[in-house]
Amino acid sequence: MTRPFAHMDITEVFCDVDDLCKAFEPLLLLLPEVTGARLPKCRMTLSEIMTVLIGFHGSRYRTFKDFYTLLVLPSWKKAMPGLVSYNRFVELMSYALVALCCYLHTCKGEVTGFSFIDSTSLKVSHVKRATSHKVFADFATWGKNSVGWWYGFKLHLIINEHGELLAFKVTPANVDDRAVVPAMTEGIMGRMFGDKGYISERLFHELYENGLKLVTKMRRNMKNKLVELFDKEMLWHRGVIESVNHQLKNLCQIDHTRHRSMTNFMVNLVAGLIAYTYNPDKPSVSWEPEP
Repeated sequence: MTRPFAHMDITEVFCDVDDLCKAFEPLLLLLPEVTGARLPKCRMTLSEIMTVLIGFHGSRYRTFKDFYTLLVLPSWKKAMPGLVSYNRFVELMSYALVALCCYLHTCKGEVTGFSFIDSTSLKVSHVKRATSHKVFADFATWGKNSVGWWYGFKLHLIINEHGELLAFKVTPANVDDRAVVPAMTEGIMGRMFGDKGYISERLFHELYENGLKLVTKMRRNMKNKLVELFDKEMLWHRGVIESVNHQLKNLCQIDHTRHRSMTNFMVNLVAGLIAYTYNPDKPSVSWEPEP
């Protein structure tokens, strides 16, 4: 296979995915009974479909159609003799969602005692076309941040100081950031650093009882409180999660407005998150003093 990838060995991706598919094959065969959806007969294996989906997000291509027609079909034919047409592959993408979600959970980072939390916008339509948007009419909502209004969803992320993903959750854009924190932080201990949007005395005590200390900056109208010097220093490094969001949107391309179904939106998002975990140059924080 050719390697037009900035940070990914596509052969390694295929081997990892194929190992998961072999281990979970009995469960995957039960999907039609659980979901009521029949898996289609196809020349491509599930691991090949997943590899193509993940590979796109680690490539330099800006659209999946160009990636598939200009790279995959001409260059990957020997490695994947069962390749199907672009239109047929788009139909197959939705059947890989459950397996992609299972694989993403195996790519999570280690809980180190230090974590960062933030949310970012996922637009599904330009604001001028949102009122006539139909694909996500039953799911998407309006949200607002420091940049302005958007129509779509929110991606909530928790990472450790090495830039590794610990938890993620997708919600409509109008959901309060604090509402998803208790469920997302199960199993996460130590200190967690967030922006002013996570300020809540009730949330602080709830997390503290579970072994997690939530540290945020103070609003101007709040009384000053003593903050440990280490916590204050780590708050200065909270921008590391902003860098992770930047990589997810601009390198892994999880944010675009060309989706034609909710399922393919989720496939694109989960595959992009998986592709990010293969990046050896993740944004990270180091607080060791310089010599």
